[in-house]
Amino acid sequence: MKILDTLDRHSRGIGRFAWVMAWVGLVGGQLHALARHATEDGKADLDLASTAFWAEPAAQALQPQLDWGDPDLVYVTYGKIWLPVFAAFFLCAVVTYRRRTPSGFEKGAWLVALVAYAGAVVDVFLEYWTQWTGEPTALLDVAFVVGIPFILLTMVSSTVLGITLLRKGFRPRASAWLLALTLPGLVVIPMVTSLGNISLPIAFAFGILGRRMADTDSSAVAPPAVSTVR
Repeated sequence: MKILDTLDRHSRGIGRFAWVMAWVGLVGGQLHALARHATEDGKADLDLASTAFWAEPAAQALQPQLDWGDPDLVYVTYGKIWLPVFAAFFLCAVVTYRRRTPSGFEKGAWLVALVAYAGAVVDVFLEYWTQWTGEPTALLDVAFVVGIPFILLTMVSSTVLGITLLRKGFRPRASAWLLALTLPGLVVIPMVTSLGNISLPIAFAFGILGRRMADTDSSAVAPPAVSTVR
């Protein structure tokens, strides 16, 4: 398919994109969490000591970045960062799958994960990029209905894929471990920050793969060194 061939040709750029967006998601995700804590629905998050420990002083230090508008508008605006984060790790996952050419159970695990990632991309688009005010639109209900199964499938399929890759001796091991820990992260991460950040292990798993992909491909196309010895 032409689209997949195009992704292969731009693997270096996709790899860099995934690596950068993982870090952007780490920082932007916490701004999104702080914005959520200022909304009516998100105030209860601060009842957890593990969240309040860092979130309350951070909100005070970053007040200008959080009180420039209605709390719901600020929350929706920062939520838009998740679309490029999700798109980055989805594209990197597609390229990685194409290069790995898996078979058997691993191939099935990859395909389920890719379907889940694609659905998650659509979900974050509907949830944040169709909202431009603090007042939710009708599409928010659609995003909620569409999103729940895809988010759950993303968590489960990533964990299964990670475990499968660990058993296969996949390198880098850090990426396989991050994927394997995605489902436990669904429990642990919301105890510290907002639910949106549960995607960060996946983002960094493919961010690490993306950085290696970019470095490897750069070495492959680098011109040979010119000797200065005569």
